[in-house]
Amino acid sequence: MSQLVYVERKGSDCNKWDGQTTMFGEENLHAMWVADMDYKVPACVMDAMRAYVDFGVMGYYKIPQNYYDSFINWEKTYHGYEVKKEWMRFAPGVVPAINWMLQMLTRENDSVITLTPVYYPFLNAINNNKRKLIDCDLINDHGVYSIDFEAFEKKIAANDVKAFILCSPHNPVARVWKKEELARLMEICRKHHVYVISDEIHHDLTFGGHVHYPTATVGEYDDMLITVTAATKTFNLAGCQNSIVVIPDEKLRGLWDAFTTNIRIVSGNALGYIAVEAAYSKGRAWFEELKQVVEGNAKYASETLMKALPGVVVSPLEGTYLLWIDLGAYVKPEEIKEFMQGKCKLALDYGEWFGGERFGSFVRMNLATKRENVEIAVNRMIDGLKK
Repeated sequence: MSQLVYVERKGSDCNKWDGQTTMFGEENLHAMWVADMDYKVPACVMDAMRAYVDFGVMGYYKIPQNYYDSFINWEKTYHGYEVKKEWMRFAPGVVPAINWMLQMLTRENDSVITLTPVYYPFLNAINNNKRKLIDCDLINDHGVYSIDFEAFEKKIAANDVKAFILCSPHNPVARVWKKEELARLMEICRKHHVYVISDEIHHDLTFGGHVHYPTATVGEYDDMLITVTAATKTFNLAGCQNSIVVIPDEKLRGLWDAFTTNIRIVSGNALGYIAVEAAYSKGRAWFEELKQVVEGNAKYASETLMKALPGVVVSPLEGTYLLWIDLGAYVKPEEIKEFMQGKCKLALDYGEWFGGERFGSFVRMNLATKRENVEIAVNRMIDGLKK
């Protein structure tokens, strides 16, 4: 019996289906954007949260040992990373944590580098905190992306870069970085005294035999590395606002603790802790079924698009549940919005958001939904392009 339960979310005040105006200027588009799922969370999570709600007392909450143990056991079992409880800190989300770390580790006008195209809140965090954005484009070989290490080091040296925001696995291009790639990035950062913020929120979502290596496991880099992750993408828990910051180095933990104490955000709400603990403790079977759905959706979308439209380039889905599609053979970048919204009535993330106009021919599609939704999106794109 399937553990996945699809939910029609229109009218539920969800951003994906009911909050499109901010990003797209209109509503009622077929929603294949923003990285959350159209599936109920695992039953074990609902049972745990329901029990707490039924208890009925919503007072101050003491974080239980089981919360820490569930994450520690998950990381050791599935990623070979032995995290200690004293390394773990709370953030209400990966994005707030990254913003805090930029304020904590750098000063105004300091240079911060990231590999583009990349998850656009990275770019916003750098700009909004008045840091200097240094973007280093990945090498695109017909949809397969790799790191330009020479350009990366040159830009760090030329701009006196102080911090690097790493996305692993990489959103939106769906790459799962190899151990040697991560180690080379870290060695360059070590050489130039650059702090590394490693966003590993998609770390469980890998496909086709690709293995996620926590950046902290590829060498001795504790004094320059902070990892941030969450159960958010793995179990669809974004609304619970509970992310985990892993800081093995005592000095960096001291900086984090001083910063979060000053802003008085050192812990989260009870339901967030309860949901995460239940998911990591009992949600693996649900997650394995989800991966099969995502992988099947990726195969269908990639094969269907490239068969019908040979000029379309779809990046292989090594990780995340987000498909990166280049429509440049058929649509000019300046016409992407009119094509997607005007002709196809689709809401997808636009490539320009991930690093500028040079990515204007791309779109990012969310695969964490039922097959019928993927079919609608794919067929609308095909029909629109053929016309």
